[in-house]
Amino acid sequence: MKNNIFLLLSLLFFLLPSFSKASTPLLTREGQGGGSAPGRIGMYAIGFYNLENLFDTEHDVVNGEDKNDFEYLPDGANRWSELKYRHKLKNMSRVLSEMGTDRLPVGCAIIGVSEVENAHCLSDLVAQEPLAQRNFQFCHIEGPDRRGVDCGLLYNPRFFTPAKVWLKQYSQVDDKGETVMESPTRGFLTVQGALAGDSVTVIVCHWPSRLRGGNRPRVWAGEQVRVLKDSIVAANPAMKVFVMGDMNDDPFDESMAKGLGARRKMEDVKPTEMYNPWWQILLNGRGTLKYDGRWNLFDQIAMSQNCITGVPTKDYSTLTFYKAEIFNRDYLFQDGGRYKGNPKRTHAGGVWLDGYSDHLPVVTYYLKKQ
Repeated sequence: MKNNIFLLLSLLFFLLPSFSKASTPLLTREGQGGGSAPGRIGMYAIGFYNLENLFDTEHDVVNGEDKNDFEYLPDGANRWSELKYRHKLKNMSRVLSEMGTDRLPVGCAIIGVSEVENAHCLSDLVAQEPLAQRNFQFCHIEGPDRRGVDCGLLYNPRFFTPAKVWLKQYSQVDDKGETVMESPTRGFLTVQGALAGDSVTVIVCHWPSRLRGGNRPRVWAGEQVRVLKDSIVAANPAMKVFVMGDMNDDPFDESMAKGLGARRKMEDVKPTEMYNPWWQILLNGRGTLKYDGRWNLFDQIAMSQNCITGVPTKDYSTLTFYKAEIFNRDYLFQDGGRYKGNPKRTHAGGVWLDGYSDHLPVVTYYLKKQ
């Protein structure tokens, strides 16, 4: 009798988990396309990080033009040595490999980056052990910025497959024929491909500085990216579009709210507009960079309307927005002195801090039924 009871209990022990998995949706932390059990939901992470001047130690000449990278040469103002460069690569790869791991051990599928000098720097970056272990690859096109800094896209080929890459140049002349920028600036790196079986386009931006020409250059940047996004969606209405970058503006500024058309509330987003989850995060007192003791949130990821249509009904048949977070680690902040609590930079006041960046990274998460 005792043996029969023991046998019955053993059978229940092994069968109950199977019934549970078959009837209850499972949100997997190792996610990102893993598993095919009925009702299983995969999670995918997309991030952005301003790397704050990832320069190598060599002078760049592109198409016969000298780039203004002199402060990042061994005899330049920052005494940029091979040692400092290698430390910078190590620090950046640590952050990039940890982004998204609060919810997914495998980290981000896609990460946009800005302030990268060239493809050589990106090649050295993905060769760092934390990124090389996941076989990270990159997309990059040399741009016209006079300092030589560009945008790039890192991706894990296990989850994202790029199909087309181009650089949409920033137009210096607006629709009225007025010159908005006197010199060429960073374009919009555009990468199309497949993520979790969905067609996606990622537009990586680094909009003009607040020190150059007031707010008009950034409003014009937002308007240009919106036209680019609209043309992409017109060609493929099912395309999921993500506009990310260091916008040099907050979510409520004109360039984002009107130029790009990125809205604060999901219910206000029209089919031709975008959703911007960072608006509320900034209003809650959190940001990605600090100036005069006040947080700004210049680093943002906005998404096309078809990324949020399934949120109210929890319809995860396609990639659907789940959460947006500023990536935080104690090591990213200065732990003492006048700027305690600020992001820990590579240099400050001419002193090498062996830090990370003056910006914090951001990560967005998406769900999709497997």
